[in-house]
Amino acid sequence: MEYRSRLSSDPNVLLGKPVIRGTRITVALVLDKLSEGETFEELLESYPDLTREDILACLAYSHDVVSREALIAD
Repeated sequence: MEYRSRLSSDPNVLLGKPVIRGTRITVALVLDKLSEGETFEELLESYPDLTREDILACLAYSHDVVSREALIAD
């Protein structure tokens, strides 16, 4: 999924954290809720401005970020 059209980052909005475009819903919030076991449906109910495509964009963005990281061995 091409997430760039659905997400934005502006230093004047939430200190530049990635958000769903046009909202103050952060990618981190969406990922946090999913990691706590919330379903897409529960998220959509709790955040009416959110769409299924927004949630998928958050997942695609996080995949892109993580796939560029290198594991540092202890």
